[in-house]
Amino acid sequence: MFEEIAELLWAASYQGKSEKLLSITEAIRKLDALKFLLRVSWEIKALDNQKYVVLSERLFEIGKMLGGWKRGLETKTPAY
Repeated sequence: MFEEIAELLWAASYQGKSEKLLSITEAIRKLDALKFLLRVSWEIKALDNQKYVVLSERLFEIGKMLGGWKRGLETKTPAY
């Protein structure tokens, strides 16, 4: 799943504004799914607390960056 997110972000860096917005939105959706799977892993004790905290903080920061990128594009891209 991480590779899919990275691929979407790499593609978005080369796309036009409207395609870029679609790729970033899909990357955010996949990131949310990854956060969910991380939480499930923690709840079934497949991850200890320390690893969960470190990973969830990093995913949260990535989510903030993607959200900012998306908001920036939405203000520049007119809605049709």
